Amino acid sequence: MGTENAGYLGRHILAEFFGCNPNVLNNVELIQEKMTQAAVECGATVVQTCFHMFNPYGVSGVVIISESHLAIHTWPELGYAAVDLFTCGEHCDPKIAYDFLKKAFDSTEGSFSELKRGILTQDRSHLMTVPFKVEQQV
Repeated sequence: MGTENAGYLGRHILAEFFGCNPNVLNNVELIQEKMTQAAVECGATVVQTCFHMFNPYGVSGVVIISESHLAIHTWPELGYAAVDLFTCGEHCDPKIAYDFLKKAFDSTEGSFSELKRGILTQDRSHLMTVPFKVEQQV
C-alpha cells in the first residue's frame, strides 16, 4: 500500500548509531558518499547535497531528495551519529537507508523511531482548495 493510501504523506525515521568507526564519522567525503548511497538504495532521487566538516572533528550534512531529505550530524569522538531519514511517496523506504548506514558506519548498536508525517485521517479540506493559485516568486 502506498503512503497516500495509508493516510499519511511520508515516513520520518529518527536514527541513532552508536559504536561507529570514528574514522568514518570524521571523513566528510565518505559521509557524503554513504549518505548519498543510502538515498539511492532506498529508492530516492538525489537532487543536491551539502556537507560540512567541523574543526576539530564532526560532520553535518544533508542529501536533498525529490522525496524529502536525509540529514546527519556526527560525533566521531563518541562514535555516535544522529540521522534523519524523511521520505515521501510510494517508492521510498527509509528503513532500507537505515540498514545501509548502520553497516556503512560499522555501528555496533543502532536504534530508530518512526513517525508518520502529514497524517490525512482528519478532514482538512477547509485549509486549501485544489488546484490552488501559485503566486509569482520574487
